[in-house]
Amino acid sequence: MQEKQLPLAALPRLPKAPTGIEGLDEITEGGLPLGRPTLVCGSAGCGKTLMAIEFLVRGVEEFGEPGVLMTFEETADELADNVASLGFDLRQLQADKRLRLDHVHIDRSEIEEAGEYDLDGLFIRLGYAIDSIGAKRVVLDTVEALFSGFDNQAVLRSEIRRLFRWLKDKGVTTIITAERGEGTLTRQGLEEYVSDCVILLDNRVIDQITTRRLRIVKYRGSTHGTNEYPYLISEDGFSVLPVTSLKLEHAVSDEVISSGVPGLDEMFARRGWYRGSSVLLTGTAGTAKTTLAAAFALETCRRGERCLYFAFEESPAQLLRNMRSVGFDLQPYLDQGLLRIDSSRPTLNGLERHLVTLHRVVAEFKPQAVIIDPISNLISVGSISEVRSMLTRMIDFLKINNVTALFTALISNRNGQLEMAEEGVSSLVDTWISVRDLEGIGERNRGLSILKSRGMAHSNQVREFIMTGTGVHLLDVIIGPAGIITGAGRLTQRIQEEAQRVVQQHESDRRDRDLERKRRMLEATITNLRADFETVEDELRRISHEELTRGTALREGRTALTQGLSADYLASQPNTQL
Repeated sequence: MQEKQLPLAALPRLPKAPTGIEGLDEITEGGLPLGRPTLVCGSAGCGKTLMAIEFLVRGVEEFGEPGVLMTFEETADELADNVASLGFDLRQLQADKRLRLDHVHIDRSEIEEAGEYDLDGLFIRLGYAIDSIGAKRVVLDTVEALFSGFDNQAVLRSEIRRLFRWLKDKGVTTIITAERGEGTLTRQGLEEYVSDCVILLDNRVIDQITTRRLRIVKYRGSTHGTNEYPYLISEDGFSVLPVTSLKLEHAVSDEVISSGVPGLDEMFARRGWYRGSSVLLTGTAGTAKTTLAAAFALETCRRGERCLYFAFEESPAQLLRNMRSVGFDLQPYLDQGLLRIDSSRPTLNGLERHLVTLHRVVAEFKPQAVIIDPISNLISVGSISEVRSMLTRMIDFLKINNVTALFTALISNRNGQLEMAEEGVSSLVDTWISVRDLEGIGERNRGLSILKSRGMAHSNQVREFIMTGTGVHLLDVIIGPAGIITGAGRLTQRIQEEAQRVVQQHESDRRDRDLERKRRMLEATITNLRADFETVEDELRRISHEELTRGTALREGRTALTQGLSADYLASQPNTQL
């Protein structure tokens, strides 16, 4: 009978030690292999030592795991001074007996290879340091300095294997730093094979822009991210920025917020866009992208919410001055702390630092809206794919935090056709608004249209808008024989319509006067007819009365005549007596 196989979820997983380094635990899916050695290799200046020291410091401060740092190049004081700028106080941690610093001086000129060579002395020294504070984490920096004086490859390989086995048997989570070799990950070309986890750091210069990349070459017993990941060394320490975004499982909001422009709100079925969505505003130079972005910032602050504004083309003072010309006074909200403007040239920092700066400021300021004006300038500090991946991570980060994002982007005119800038972020955003030139006869006007809005119906019209001292106003659409009428044509059309209205009014007044005159004539006719009718009526009544009187007299005469004849007859008869 075949045995029933255990489900995959029931199998034990490789235990891991979280590093506490931002982003690194995400791509390693939990941290470094617990109780096993990890090799961190790379060329000079890529940050191997800083990464290893932060691994120790985070372990002490966040996970309560004491650590040992054994260095073969820099002294303990030199290391403490070097990492003080990152906020790491190694001397205090050592005084608290939570960290042990041990510098092993190795001078190649003093080393003579004779007979058998082993690392027993190092094991004793390292074992004592581990046991003295109960260390759970160990860093050896760097392994090349330890073996730099020996040319016997057989002995070298044997001792390297023994070193890694000793660390495993000791049960400490270890980082060993190594320098990059020619055609190999390390100079000896062996450490990467005996390590359970290998992390490669690379510091490269492309088009005079320095970028750092991290790649997990291998990780025994665990899945891990396999891409190259940008990383940054800043005043807050070591930060790894995963290129692949988190799973699209963030919550969404049904709340709709205003764009700050009433006419633009009316173009959306729900009078605005969704909170937490991403909005892209594209257009050529001079189409009021920054003004529309400032309108949204002002509306956000009016609701009592915080807005973070990254300006890559204007200083804060210049932005405030320019926006006052259209009636947008941002200074009071800047004073209240509801608005924060970070202004710098994109070339001041690389893409990684821009993203890290966004993460840090969002964590500190906790804004409800973020504006980046414009994102197209970032193309000057990175390749197309790098900018796109950076913007992808930025959009996902803001969505996860339910922050409404508004990006402006400059589009270029190529071959007479408007094309989206190279970063191609339009497919990533939820709402895409296009502002463009509406060129007429000898003039240039501005038009606005909504190209897409996910989850919401919207207008398909191109609306002309103007900027006045009271803000941005969208004008009604006027259709002429040749299409939409804008600018001076709109004024001409209005003059023609006004003239036509005046003519129509005059014609209407004339018709009213004619109607009034006809009414009066008709009323006079009616009055005359009524008078004639009354005259005829009186005459008829008189005739009728006369006829009635004549008939009455005739009847009375007949009655009198009849009575008279009867009396005469009686009188003529003889009197007879009975």
